[in-house]
Amino acid sequence: MDVFTTRAGRVRGRRSERDPGIVTVRGLPYAAPPFGAGRFREPRPAPAWDGVRECTAYGPVAPQSAELPGSPVWSPGDEDVLTLNLWAPAHGSGGLPVLVWIHGGAYVFGSSAQPDFEGTALAARGLVVVTLNYRLGFEGFGHVPADDEGPACPDNRGLLDQIAALEWVRDNIAAFGGSPGRVTLAGQSSGATSVACLMAADRARGLFHRAIVHSAVNACATVGQAARTTAEVAAAAGVPATRAGLLATAPRTLVTASDQVAHRYRQDPGSGQRHYDPAIYGPVADGVLLPSDPLDASAAEGAEVELLVCHTTEEYWLLDAVGSSAKVTTEQQLGTFAADFGLSRQLVDAYRDRLPGPAPALDVYLALYGDLLFAEYSSRLAEAHARSGGRTFLSRFDRRRGGDGGRVRAWHCADIPFAFGSLHDENLHFLMGGTPGPADHELSHRMAGAWAGFAAHGDPGWAPLGGGGEGSAVRVWRAAGEEARETDAFRGLWDAAGLPLLAP
Repeated sequence: MDVFTTRAGRVRGRRSERDPGIVTVRGLPYAAPPFGAGRFREPRPAPAWDGVRECTAYGPVAPQSAELPGSPVWSPGDEDVLTLNLWAPAHGSGGLPVLVWIHGGAYVFGSSAQPDFEGTALAARGLVVVTLNYRLGFEGFGHVPADDEGPACPDNRGLLDQIAALEWVRDNIAAFGGSPGRVTLAGQSSGATSVACLMAADRARGLFHRAIVHSAVNACATVGQAARTTAEVAAAAGVPATRAGLLATAPRTLVTASDQVAHRYRQDPGSGQRHYDPAIYGPVADGVLLPSDPLDASAAEGAEVELLVCHTTEEYWLLDAVGSSAKVTTEQQLGTFAADFGLSRQLVDAYRDRLPGPAPALDVYLALYGDLLFAEYSSRLAEAHARSGGRTFLSRFDRRRGGDGGRVRAWHCADIPFAFGSLHDENLHFLMGGTPGPADHELSHRMAGAWAGFAAHGDPGWAPLGGGGEGSAVRVWRAAGEEARETDAFRGLWDAAGLPLLAP
């Protein structure tokens, strides 16, 4: 029987449907439900149980309004949301490297149950793979002020949940064949920025030893900015922006109010930066858990953690395709966008000149915004880490070949099914432009191998930044037979312009 003993009790998993040599354990609580007396508080230990707990299904997702293909939705009343899942070789000899995955979703949606993150293929390479849920939206990142009835609640509760999951891994992973001294923390988009935040957090030091960051997002708030968001959300919910008022408000109400605030920004072209992509929550540089924006902090913190960074070359085209981004289709709108973010006209014109021409305003906007939010920010994280003395690897995902749906962009999220080896799931074929072919599976084999090699030995297969050796210090991921293209054509432009640090 696939029964394992954790500190809280015994659990039973089951064999993977994809590979009977891999055992899966799903919906295992790493902390207590964060509601009732624990709402807006630091995560508490999960209660122990008697007997054997059946862990064969994903746990409930955190409060959110999203409905994602192939993924469960949140139901009000689901409270046991701080759970994790594992994939491990059924007959591992122990001491295996561990990969802990933090999902993305703008800090307001997503879960560990998404089909992208199925861990069988990586576990078959000798890893113990862990994915986890954490608090999202207001529950995880909303600022809750002090009042006469009690002190302020901690900011960054979602990050604290992630630390609690890493502490669970430290204390329990040996029971599943993993080594607590060989932990790689990985994430994409907001999950990637979460990883970067934990690299800068003293509280997380020693809980992981390597990090994988895919498409980190440029978004970290001050306490003042987070407090203003709380005021807006409370007003939309019709409740006082106080600790007591927020505690008395149901999670569903705060989810709805947050959506209303985001929608108002989306509908108002004069609302500044939030109009273009109204993600209103994110990490807070509170001076307690997080000292500053991860890009600033990375120059001084986390150098002892080896780092692998990747971004896609056409990040923001996905957000346009799914309709979550404002449309910028005229030169006037493009000029307003640049002004809202403090970008010079020279930078805008230089992007237009370097894009395949004649480039419409929408293409210039998508290229600029994708680099501002993801690509340039990620590259600078890697370079800052290398300058601080860290061992750092940088890569770019540029798979753009034709597919069933026409032209395939190397856009946000497209790289993750390749790295996880989850191309088989039909829910993900939209990201890839149709059914994957042999060249795609071969690319996935190489990318998964790079992750496994980095997690096991700190070597993804190419030279680190500033490390000399053979080959380029930046790996570009393409399918076999694809035409090679320049992938850093815009980087020098940011050297002159400077990269503004953004807030959610």
